[in-house]
Amino acid sequence: MLRLGDYNTLKVVKRVDFGLYLDGGDEGEILLPTRYVPDGTKIGQELEVFLYLDQDERIIATTEHPLAKVGEFAWLECAWTNEYGAFLSWGLMKDLFCPFREQKQRMQRGHRYYVYVMEDPKTHRLMATAKVERYQQKTGYEISHDFAEELLRYLQQHDGRCDLGDKSPAEEIAARFGVSKKIYKKAVGDLYRRRLITISDKGITLV
Repeated sequence: MLRLGDYNTLKVVKRVDFGLYLDGGDEGEILLPTRYVPDGTKIGQELEVFLYLDQDERIIATTEHPLAKVGEFAWLECAWTNEYGAFLSWGLMKDLFCPFREQKQRMQRGHRYYVYVMEDPKTHRLMATAKVERYQQKTGYEISHDFAEELLRYLQQHDGRCDLGDKSPAEEIAARFGVSKKIYKKAVGDLYRRRLITISDKGITLV
C-alpha cells in the first residue's frame, strides 16, 4: 500500500520521454519526472521516492527530500498566501498548504512557522497545521530547546541580530516565529547561558 507524504520503494517499469513510470500497485503507474531520475537508472531497478499529489491531484514521485514528511514537525517559511490560506516552502516544487482554520494567526510571507505535516482526512491531500499541540508529546523544555536551535539559525541568517526582546509584544513574536513569548524567552535564556548571544534593550546579538 502506497504512503502519501512518505518515502516508498517502487520498481521502475517503463521509460518515457518525460521520465520513468514506477509500479504503484493498485494505484497504477506513477510518474517520476526526468529532472528527478538518478543517472544510470534502469528498468526493473527499485528506487526510494517520496510521493505526493501534483497540481492536478495525481500521485507524483520525486527523489527530492522535503523538510518533513507526514507525522513530523518542521519550521517552514511561508512562501505566499491567497484567500484560502498559506503555502509553505518545504523542499518540493509544490508548496505545502496550510488553510486558515489550521493557523494560530494569519501567516505572513517570509515568516517561519512551526507546523505539523499531515494528510487531510477528507481529501487525502497533504497539508500543514500550526495547531501542533494536538500532535505534540514533547515537554515544554524540549519545545523551547528545539526553538533555541531555530533561533540560532535565524541569527546566523540575519547578520547575527534579532530586534525582539523581553519587552516586545507577544503578538510580534508569534507573527515572526510562531511561538509564544514564554517559549521565546526560554530559548533566549538557553542561548545566553551557552554564551552564544548577548542581550540588550535592542534585542539579541550573536557572539
